[in-house]
Amino acid sequence: MPAPPRRNAAPRVGFVSLGCPKALVDSEQILTQLRAEGYAIAPSYAGADLVVVNTCGFIDAAVAESLDAIGEALAENGKVVVTGCLGAKEGGEFVRSAHPRVLAVTGPHATREVMSAVHAHLPKPHDPFVDLVPPQGIKLTPRHYAYLKISEGCNHRCTFCIIPSMRGDLASRAIGDVLIEAERLLNAGVKELLVVSQDTSAYGVDIRYRTGFWRGRPLKTRLFELASELDALGRAHGAWVRLHYVYPYPHVDDVVPLMTSAPAQGGLVAYLDVPFQHASSRVLKLMKRPAAPEKVLDRVRAWRRAQPAITLRSTFIVGFPGETNAEFEELLAFLGEAQLDRVGCFAYSPVDGAAANALPDPVPDVIKEERRARLMAAQSRISAERLRAKVGNDLLVLVDSIEGDDAIGRTTADAPEIDGTVRITGMRDAVPGSFVNARVTSSGAHDLVAVRTG
Repeated sequence: MPAPPRRNAAPRVGFVSLGCPKALVDSEQILTQLRAEGYAIAPSYAGADLVVVNTCGFIDAAVAESLDAIGEALAENGKVVVTGCLGAKEGGEFVRSAHPRVLAVTGPHATREVMSAVHAHLPKPHDPFVDLVPPQGIKLTPRHYAYLKISEGCNHRCTFCIIPSMRGDLASRAIGDVLIEAERLLNAGVKELLVVSQDTSAYGVDIRYRTGFWRGRPLKTRLFELASELDALGRAHGAWVRLHYVYPYPHVDDVVPLMTSAPAQGGLVAYLDVPFQHASSRVLKLMKRPAAPEKVLDRVRAWRRAQPAITLRSTFIVGFPGETNAEFEELLAFLGEAQLDRVGCFAYSPVDGAAANALPDPVPDVIKEERRARLMAAQSRISAERLRAKVGNDLLVLVDSIEGDDAIGRTTADAPEIDGTVRITGMRDAVPGSFVNARVTSSGAHDLVAVRTG
């Protein structure tokens, strides 16, 4: 006998979230609005009345993953709304040509448009007793950390990137709104805020650093003021604040002294995620990136003088069109000089619509992969040496999870999912989201092993 139809049950929406932390924040905002309007969130395709897929369209692999996810949702459920960066490609026609059965296609940061599509295909029944939504909204991260997006889009026109064509030019959020969201997250128990955008250093440029208000006080919409207030909020709640996607502009020098040397007190941690991309002036010019590697090295040295405990992370692209062996060696020499703590590396991948596709002298794939492997091997040696120096030191660790008898966590030097971890042995009773004092007993190329102290 078939199950009786659900009576007065809230319509259920399934959700698939792909892509970067900025896209994750978009997903959180859509989920929050869905719950605020009384929709339920389904954990599976089978239990959903409709599915939203938030896509990524940055590189070919991400495009393929997004198209596969849409296809799977259509096959398993049949009613699919597409949003995100891939949805912006060709005004939505790229997705529609691959999957003509989708109900609607929107671009990124399009909560209103997504909700309009949901309303059109899954009307919400009137319910005066709408479920309460927590003040911090619906989060997809673990309860103890959250991403805080401060702006959308980007004013740069890097030749390898198509983000501006999908997310538009820089659009900074009002500083008061950002700080209200940060306070709500901290009040909800978040122990680490990860500040993200496409260009964090440019925060406020688009609105000429307009004066906003926070707790009745005027504040310029500018990185230094934002970092200062987030540092104060972090200290008040005993929580960390971490800056990502920080371009090496001169005014970043003013932010570094704000960083705490006492992580247990909370506040702005001594960590910068700075996308340098390369170290050859000619390659950087081809990329349409700032092209003064010697000034970058000077800035790195200045940051370390101002805050000796600072951790520096960066990403690089090898095999960019026209990159010569000598220019790649320049990059390796830069790594040796800069001694960065954390490094990610990508072999250049042509992105449909990127200006770099028209550049001459493409580097063969086999050489690109060889260079990527050489760079990561060189960086592994640097990382191993820097981590070896931490053996015997006492560090504050934020616990993320439990694996068997051990706790897995991170220090201020480690952002979630992209950096290293600390394994604290014999701590199966640790609580995720708690801080633990630990002494480092051994190290590898990227991770540490420690024991609890005290």
